[in-house]
Amino acid sequence: MATVEFAPTPEQYVWTFGGAEPVMEVAPGTVLRLWTEDAFAGRVTSSADKPSEVLNPKELNPQTGPFYVTGAEPGDTLALHVVALEPARDWAASTTIPLFGALTGTDRTAGLQPPLPELTWIYQVDRAAGHATFVGHETDFTMTMPLAPMLGTVGVAPALREVRTTLVPDYFGGNMDTPELRTGTTVYLGVNVDGALFSVGDGHYRQGEGETCGTALEGAMNVTIVVDLIKGGAPAWPRLEHDDALLTVGSARPLEDAWRCSQVEMVRWLTELYGLGPMDAYQVCSQLCQSPLANVVDVNYSAVTKIAKSLLPQSDPYSGTHARLRALAPI
Repeated sequence: MATVEFAPTPEQYVWTFGGAEPVMEVAPGTVLRLWTEDAFAGRVTSSADKPSEVLNPKELNPQTGPFYVTGAEPGDTLALHVVALEPARDWAASTTIPLFGALTGTDRTAGLQPPLPELTWIYQVDRAAGHATFVGHETDFTMTMPLAPMLGTVGVAPALREVRTTLVPDYFGGNMDTPELRTGTTVYLGVNVDGALFSVGDGHYRQGEGETCGTALEGAMNVTIVVDLIKGGAPAWPRLEHDDALLTVGSARPLEDAWRCSQVEMVRWLTELYGLGPMDAYQVCSQLCQSPLANVVDVNYSAVTKIAKSLLPQSDPYSGTHARLRALAPI
């Protein structure tokens, strides 16, 4: 397997899904060792920083990519197996931002109360020990939290020449912000344009389900992924596979519509895997699924439908692509 290393310079950061020229072409089977900048583009570095003063709102969630995949055509399925996610710094930043987050008024859920305070927390990261240290603003409380690295954004170019900001999750993936997108996950995305044009970024050293305050432990990340291509079979919404579960992600507003999108996609997947009729698949999904939240703060909300493989008859999603890539992946 060919291995390609790439770390973008700031001039090479990409701020959209779609509308950007590929940084390089890669063949299916390529191992990519990448570096990604944090969601703040490296501009938040101190607990004294106020996001409104140091951030450029047009430059959030910088992406590494996009990558043109040889042979990818609309209707195909791009498979990306996450081999490793390694924090690239000894610190991470999290913030509260005016009129942003799940537990504050926003410009769309308007109220007369003022925005919540604008604060920054800097977490010192012990990569060897695998934890980060929280230090409170309002008291001298401290605690450690175990690291759980994930990618906030993995996406392909949308269809119809559409260009979407890297803050958006949708059918093309994007800023899904699900903790399920971690080491050992294979992501299946429908290809919408020649070459797929996928990019990754927005590394989180840890994030709770829902990303309640709007930011995670945001940090630069060393990312290793294996790229593969499945001809045909494009899912309508992102599908994920772990060793122990099948997952689908839907993104929309309101939240119940995001959940419905993920549920419908799981029903579709069950019909494909087991030859079920849609109503039987609906019944199976209803009795077996879990519904972890991904985010309730982004431009679209993201919801996950998850079914443990141990509850299902043995199956072979995408002809065993996940198992094959996991076995081939470099340690």
